[in-house]
Amino acid sequence: MQYKDYYKILGVERGASEEEIKKAYRKLARKYHPDVSKEKDAEEKFKAVNEANDVLSDQEKRAAYDQLGHYKPGQNFRPPPAWEQQFGHGAQSGDFGNMDFGDLFSQMFGGGAAHGRRGGRGFGQAGQDFEMAFEITLEEAYQGGEKTLKLEVPEPSPQGFMVRVPRTIKVRIPKGATEGQRLRLPGKGGSGMHGGKAGDLYLRITFLPHAWFKPSGHDLNLEVPLTPWEAALGANVEIPTLAGKVRLKVKPGSRSGQKMRLTGKGLPKAGDAFGDLYCVFQIATPEPLSEQEKKLFEELQQSSTFNPRSF
Repeated sequence: MQYKDYYKILGVERGASEEEIKKAYRKLARKYHPDVSKEKDAEEKFKAVNEANDVLSDQEKRAAYDQLGHYKPGQNFRPPPAWEQQFGHGAQSGDFGNMDFGDLFSQMFGGGAAHGRRGGRGFGQAGQDFEMAFEITLEEAYQGGEKTLKLEVPEPSPQGFMVRVPRTIKVRIPKGATEGQRLRLPGKGGSGMHGGKAGDLYLRITFLPHAWFKPSGHDLNLEVPLTPWEAALGANVEIPTLAGKVRLKVKPGSRSGQKMRLTGKGLPKAGDAFGDLYCVFQIATPEPLSEQEKKLFEELQQSSTFNPRSF
């Protein structure tokens, strides 16, 4: 049997952590994927990378592999007797010398080894976890509900290649969801191998741009345009909220950039609480001016002693 250096194939040290192995595998799997790679012998390299990851990402397989010892890649060797007694019951006695290295672990730990060592317990590999952005509207965050999500996930084909498989998933949007919140969907990630459980799908919530509101956690910001006379004299103006329109009382002498808080008019929080809505005043000048408006502004200019640049 010829030795394969799985650590060298993945480009990691023998003492590499699970996270380092996972990171190296993902990088190489993308690089050598037959559907996208233009590398020479990409298909063979892709198979080698998957084989190495299948062993090193499983604690028991990796322990068995490490106890084989360290040889040069391609060097002929035979597992020591102690190793055969501890790990080799999944393969027929005496077959090690003629067996391919990858087939050894496949027969010992794969689906065919269901009646192997340790009372027939399977050694399936868990599916990969995925994370993706999940776009929702502020109205959906405010009301909660359900949304259908269509996506494609990488899955291993019977031939061992990774292919993209379309899925349709129904996602429950929690009432009061916030930007950056992660939703976990157990079992909606990559399929497991050899009976292993499926991975999880993590959805990272992002808000679609809104015509009026800018979110900040559970609070909302709204720019409220005011005419010069509304700001100067005060007014009662109508503004939108996610729950419907409300009346806002503008105090006389309001300034551009001034904020006014409407308590409980933001996004829902845990329990029955709500965030706040912050109204930011912006003074808007009529354009173009009618002759009458121009005349009135000129009269104000002549009679007013107000100087905003008095400093």
